[in-house]
Amino acid sequence: MSKIYFASPLFSEMELLYNQQLVEKIRIAYPKIDVYVPQEQMEINDKNAYADAKTIAKYDTDALLSSNLMVAVLDGASIDVGVATEIGVAYQAGIPVLGLYTDSRQQGATNHKKLDALQEVAESQFAYINLYTAGLVKLNGAIYSTSSALIDAIGKY
Repeated sequence: MSKIYFASPLFSEMELLYNQQLVEKIRIAYPKIDVYVPQEQMEINDKNAYADAKTIAKYDTDALLSSNLMVAVLDGASIDVGVATEIGVAYQAGIPVLGLYTDSRQQGATNHKKLDALQEVAESQFAYINLYTAGLVKLNGAIYSTSSALIDAIGKY
């Protein structure tokens, strides 16, 4: 059976609900694919309980390395450090990564006012994403700006 590792921040109600909603869409679109979602692994991610760093790292890394594909949510003020680490592990293991980066500030790349603003300190109208991490994704996958495009792309893998 094919398996997807779903990498995303999972610490706020907003993140948890978004992850749940997106994973549900993936499961509906691909009912025969197993989706591993760290936030569903309560034995290590119940924040009222205790799991040490080595246990969490081993548990999630083993799940990642047994996957055929990774879906990584790249949204946020910066890419979540856990997600970035998981992307590095997937890259090294040769597991394709499909990134999701929906930040609306990507739009307007032909707007001359927005482009001119780049010449002024602290006036960039565009979002920044860490290029090293984005590069690892692009070397063995792709980055999509909508969840529907990402879900469609899963079928190609």
